[in-house]
Amino acid sequence: MKRSTLRKTGATGIAVLALSMGLAACGDDSSDDSSASDTTSSSAPATSEAPSEDTSASASEDSSASAEPASTEPFGPSCSAIPANGKGSLEGMTTDPVATAASNNPLLKTLVTAVGAVPGLADTLNSAPALTVFAPTDDAFAKIPEADLNAVLADQATLTAILSHHVVGERLDPTAVVGEHETLNGDQVSVEGDTEAGMTVDGGAANVICGNVQTANANVYVIDSVLMPPAS
Repeated sequence: MKRSTLRKTGATGIAVLALSMGLAACGDDSSDDSSASDTTSSSAPATSEAPSEDTSASASEDSSASAEPASTEPFGPSCSAIPANGKGSLEGMTTDPVATAASNNPLLKTLVTAVGAVPGLADTLNSAPALTVFAPTDDAFAKIPEADLNAVLADQATLTAILSHHVVGERLDPTAVVGEHETLNGDQVSVEGDTEAGMTVDGGAANVICGNVQTANANVYVIDSVLMPPAS
């Protein structure tokens, strides 16, 4: 591991953002007397006729499609590597809090082991009302020399700092996640890019390979490298 010493810094409190949406509908009725109707009908253009059922249905379908936010969908080149069904699938993870959901995903075994090495961390993550988690895959941890990884797993202070750097105390969708955010380690994590061109984290230190994975209390961005908090 390139950085041999890291200080543990205090974790920040978790903030919750609540968004509300409202719908408004309007309508009007109009009627004309028979004489006015005769005069109007002779001069009214054809475009004033009521839309056909097909046109109305089409407009309704377009409205329904636009009402579905794109930000609810996972994105990224490796989403297909996540199981298609079961508790560790994209759908299955939505019903469990984040630490439990990760434990069911076969791509995140080393991360789950690391979280388990910090007493109480899994419970803290599961009980948080809203989080964004950058989750390194097993292959990401495999990039770290084994001796260095074992040393980190045995150093609770260092491990806590590293894992806390991967967590933000609010749910961030693909639009909101771009930018800089304070982590639970008290430092900053940065995200660049978008769902089309791809996203990178901490200035390209990691790539998002499957983003916006939903769990019961978190948005998860699966990444291909382990992030390191800044030395202090």
